[in-house]
Amino acid sequence: MFVQVIRGRVADPDAAREAFERWVRELSPGADGWLGSTGGVTADGRLVVLARFASAEAAQANSRRPEQDRWWQETAPLVADPTFHDSADVRGYLATGSDKAGFVQVITGQTTDPDRMMDSVVRLSASLHAFRPDLIGGTVALHHDGTFTEAVYFTSVEQARAGEQRQLPPELQGALDRAEELTSMLSYHDLTDPWLLSPPR
Repeated sequence: MFVQVIRGRVADPDAAREAFERWVRELSPGADGWLGSTGGVTADGRLVVLARFASAEAAQANSRRPEQDRWWQETAPLVADPTFHDSADVRGYLATGSDKAGFVQVITGQTTDPDRMMDSVVRLSASLHAFRPDLIGGTVALHHDGTFTEAVYFTSVEQARAGEQRQLPPELQGALDRAEELTSMLSYHDLTDPWLLSPPR
């Protein structure tokens, strides 16, 4: 899998959402290899979108389409200071993600040991799910500059907040703490009204 992460700031979340939903309606039928996208806008206006493709080649082919360029030229005025981060090193855990998620938290940060971090995340997820049934799954994209983007899918924001208050067994909490030691510069983007976009059926 290949993931392109788009980040920026928007003043009109509804207009931004309509632009991405219009892409699904009008452009996605010609975007071979597009698997779906997860996105949204935080309460303070931060946009984050993870577009998933079957391969880097599929993503590049989509970017070269004239209609893709026209769509972005029309959408770009809605997004201040946009940035793009690509990743061909993408891994999922549990159910990976779900269009039934009611809440998505996107975590960005840095890691000095991507392989150990990913191994810890995947191994911990199975044990964590037993205590956090609100956790559906997640997708982690590792970027070439040592940063990462992780989308974590939950059943609802209410259940996720309640789950955060549950005390984990000491051994599980210790493993989670050790995994977090592999990361730094963490930033959290809460998408309480996530855009869960999939290819038309």
